[in-house]
Amino acid sequence: MPAGVSCVRRVGDNLAVSVRVQPRASRNVVMGVRDGRLLVRTTAAPSDGKANKAVVKLLAGFLDIAPSRIRVVRGQTQRNKLVRISGPVVLPPAIFHDGAANGL
Repeated sequence: MPAGVSCVRRVGDNLAVSVRVQPRASRNVVMGVRDGRLLVRTTAAPSDGKANKAVVKLLAGFLDIAPSRIRVVRGQTQRNKLVRISGPVVLPPAIFHDGAANGL
């Protein structure tokens, strides 16, 4: 994605977030936006959906919402994923690329 493009877009009443996952990292952390995707590092291995579950749990904590509101809708077996967040959510400034206006 070109510079200045947010990783967040509105889809009806939900938000779609483009995520890049780095499994088997040294720690669980949301790094911020890189190349139009939210970079998430997790210590979980990418086998048996463990990394996807860890990403959902990490994003839920980062956004202060219930994990049940987050779902991986595309890229279940890839590093690049599309995550859908249901309902209203206040997004932290770290999720916006180059000061994009909430990415919406």
